[in-house]
Amino acid sequence: MTGSPGRIGGPTSENVACILIGASGGVLRWSGAAVDLLGWTADDVCGRPLNDLLVEGDNRKPAEATTQHRARLRHRSGSAVDVFLRTLPLDGSDELLVLVTPASETGDQQQVVTLLRELGSQDAVRVALHDMDLKLTWSNAISDMPPADAEALEAVLSHVRDTGDIVIDHPHPLRSISDGPAQRRILSLSAFRLEDAQGCPSGIAAIFVDVTAQHRARRRLAVLREASLRLGGSLGLLRTAQDLADVLVPALGDIATVTLADAVRAGDEPPKSFGGGNLHLRRIAVASASGPYPSDLLQPGAPVPAFPDIPALRQIQRGKSLVCTRQEGIALLDDPQLVPLYVPDSGHSMAMAPLFARGLLLGVVSVWRTEQTDPFDEDDAQLLEEIASRAALALDNARRYTREHRAAVSLQQRLLPPSRTVTPTVETVGIYQPAGGEGEVRGDWFDVIPLPSLRMALVVGDVAGQGLTATAAMSRLRTAVQTLADLELSPDDVLAHVDDLVQRLAREAPPGTSDTVGATCLYAVYDPVARRCTLASAGHPPPVLVRPDGTVTIVEVSPGPPLGVGGMPFETTTLDLDPDSVLALYTKGLLRSGGFDVDAGMRRLAGELGARCGTGSTLDTVGRAVVSEVGGTSPSDDLALLLARVRAVPQQDTVAWTFPADPVAVADARSAAMRQLADWGLDDFAFTTELVVSELVTNALRYAGGPIGLRLIREKVLVCEVTDPSNTQPRLRRARTTDEGGRGLFLVAQLTSRWGSRYGEHGKTIWAEQALPAPGRRGTTHP
Repeated sequence: MTGSPGRIGGPTSENVACILIGASGGVLRWSGAAVDLLGWTADDVCGRPLNDLLVEGDNRKPAEATTQHRARLRHRSGSAVDVFLRTLPLDGSDELLVLVTPASETGDQQQVVTLLRELGSQDAVRVALHDMDLKLTWSNAISDMPPADAEALEAVLSHVRDTGDIVIDHPHPLRSISDGPAQRRILSLSAFRLEDAQGCPSGIAAIFVDVTAQHRARRRLAVLREASLRLGGSLGLLRTAQDLADVLVPALGDIATVTLADAVRAGDEPPKSFGGGNLHLRRIAVASASGPYPSDLLQPGAPVPAFPDIPALRQIQRGKSLVCTRQEGIALLDDPQLVPLYVPDSGHSMAMAPLFARGLLLGVVSVWRTEQTDPFDEDDAQLLEEIASRAALALDNARRYTREHRAAVSLQQRLLPPSRTVTPTVETVGIYQPAGGEGEVRGDWFDVIPLPSLRMALVVGDVAGQGLTATAAMSRLRTAVQTLADLELSPDDVLAHVDDLVQRLAREAPPGTSDTVGATCLYAVYDPVARRCTLASAGHPPPVLVRPDGTVTIVEVSPGPPLGVGGMPFETTTLDLDPDSVLALYTKGLLRSGGFDVDAGMRRLAGELGARCGTGSTLDTVGRAVVSEVGGTSPSDDLALLLARVRAVPQQDTVAWTFPADPVAVADARSAAMRQLADWGLDDFAFTTELVVSELVTNALRYAGGPIGLRLIREKVLVCEVTDPSNTQPRLRRARTTDEGGRGLFLVAQLTSRWGSRYGEHGKTIWAEQALPAPGRRGTTHP
């Protein structure tokens, strides 16, 4: 005992004031807690009746109370203090011990007691108290957990005991050993360490809140969110089906399969069939959570075997999902041969849902649980149905895209020329490969156009835009180029006229789409007599030339602007080509594959052409190998490659003369032509050729002057060309019976297979062709 006389030295409780009163009611002793509570010191109150401290109006005397009751005591400051008074008699003495507790402290304690009592009676909230050895000392619900769950709980409680950390909202599975898998619950665990009055650890308190419903709701939302993010992001059927399988594993099960109708895979609508038999289905996507997909099950790409007409099949065909156990699934199949294909060895529960879109059954998705112990329930079936519904819309969009893409590719390929062309002067191989995966058709094209005098036009182009619009634009441009080629314009003039056409198409395009009208193009003309190639480029990559000795060159050209830009002229580039040289024309889709830029792509292309053209392989083999190596198997852009191996007309099969502007030139030209035909053994063509030479040379002398050139070319056709310095276009007309002239070109047109004219740098050339018989049928042997 310390302090002033009459004061109890040390408080028995931090919040309880102790007062000792005598038989007369006077205060004998006064604790320090009483001083803190009421402000009066022991000297102030000792010897005075305790009743004097009661607030006026409180008639119940502390000395008269034998049980706890509420009172109001006067504080030294004059205010009133609400307290609980409890009077305890002392054995063998007339003195009484009065315990004074603040009313607020007592109320809090009572609320705590009430809280603990009510908490212990809740089913949804489980409380467990453990000692420092983690032995359970009290719990409102005891569960005999499986060893794995018990070990996980012990690990958490050990951490709390050893570190003093507080664990809040830790998910913890809880399941009674005696309950089935369906009784598995998810609890939120919160745990903290208990300490005694001296601050020493005394145990662990664990509080479990059942959050199974919330956990399932969160899982459902997570799976639906993942499905929304992944499904529909691709227009490829296989990719969409695989995304569906990957979404379901392991979120919903351990093995997932997606099966689609064969018609859907081809882009068509599935047949509306009902019942068993050959369902025309094929498994196209699988996913497995633990290792590879089981080899015993029906594999991806395999057709679904014929099914019996079972109720489960009709249920799926009606658009309803199916949930069953392993035993139920085996019974539903009703065919021992189908069980190994559809029931995994360790599968215990299965859910299946139809892929329905616009009233059409596109296929079926199924999920098996092998490692996950819980069986599928109705909530799982509804979740699978919802995911399958979203997937079906994505698959139907992919199917429709597949159909449109197939139509565009088919149309594009039908608009292109034959892939291989063999003429006496040029052998060509053209390869068109549409974009792989989800790439759209973009209007790449190539063309090989035979021209008079055994010349050949080689064309390759790339239209802006994609889909059917690009295909239609490609068709119009190809037709325009062919028409201009027949006019025998120079390559730069051809591109200039096509450029005007593209600008006109852009003006005619609907508002907002004019910027999608445009193209690049490379136009080249090979002359086998001169062994020369003249080409012009409209924003197109340059060709690659592989010479017979294996030298590879990326041809330097002066590219003009792309077609449709206008404002700039096109320039021509001339190459001298040795026989057996290979000229490669291509589009940018071949260069950009693999992420390479255009320059790097051209170097790769040149390297591949140089390595393969000298191996003795056919041109078709070289082209397909180059496309496979450089373009890849699934390019992101469509591509076109045109390879041309050039040949030359032998010198003995061509002859040329030049005559002055003199009337005797007509007779000289006829004589020279007849002598040459006799040397070639073509006497049967002398009459027609003499008439053609006479008429064309006469017209040149009459309307153009000299000098006059005459050239004969012998191949599969006999070509007669007359060149003069005039740029006047010859005109075929039908002369009247009274006219003395005007029948020359008419006779030429009637006696030859075809005729025409072309302009050169100086003047024009009029030509006419006569078909020759096969070499074995000619009267004399070729010299």
